[in-house]
Amino acid sequence: MTSNWAAFVAAEPALARTVEDRFGAFTHHVLATLRKDGSPRTTGIEVRFLNGELWLGMMPGSLKALDLRRDSRFALQANPGSGTEMAGGDVRVAGRAVEVRDPQEIARYAEVVNPPDLDAFHLFRAELTEVVRTYIEDEKYLAVQLWKPGAPLRTTRRT
Repeated sequence: MTSNWAAFVAAEPALARTVEDRFGAFTHHVLATLRKDGSPRTTGIEVRFLNGELWLGMMPGSLKALDLRRDSRFALQANPGSGTEMAGGDVRVAGRAVEVRDPQEIARYAEVVNPPDLDAFHLFRAELTEVVRTYIEDEKYLAVQLWKPGAPLRTTRRT
């Protein structure tokens, strides 16, 4: 089961706001994709939250775009910063990337993002399979929040 960003926001607005804030704290994040041979590839990426979707835009012919065209599964981790910027905790999103080819949808994205070449970029919309937040709670617990489409938010705490 997957969910778009808007459905996640509706289901868990506080967690969604925290995740967006963590991604908004830095420009560059880490995307994991799968190579042809099934081994992982990690690369840098910028992400956008627009019109109820989480967007992944990529340069034309980039290896990460080719990976996603072949196998849409991905994991995305927000830039953790130098260690002191972890307000809100560590956040990760996983799911499937759906390539967008509709010219109107691409134009709507490009109006906001202004890519260097309107005719030369790959655009993917994220369909979420899970969202995870790990953080320190009350200075004594390691807390892990896990959300999956169709399931309630689950929080686990460890001392």
